[in-house]
Amino acid sequence: MHTATPQEVTQQWLRFATAESYSGLGRTTLTRLMNTGEIRAARIGKSIRINRLSLDEYMERHVFGGIEG
Repeated sequence: MHTATPQEVTQQWLRFATAESYSGLGRTTLTRLMNTGEIRAARIGKSIRINRLSLDEYMERHVFGGIEG
């Protein structure tokens, strides 16, 4: 059985504040993106979790200029 090391563990669902600092987007923008369905979010009780992969995909769709990574 394989045990994940800390480097292998990546959070799939981010707290709102973590998603803000991770993406560099503000609270209003993240809320708009959730409400329009551009990023995935889940409500658990009073908490909201934002899907990291959908945030990454959103940012990739909005890349312009420069060198692609």
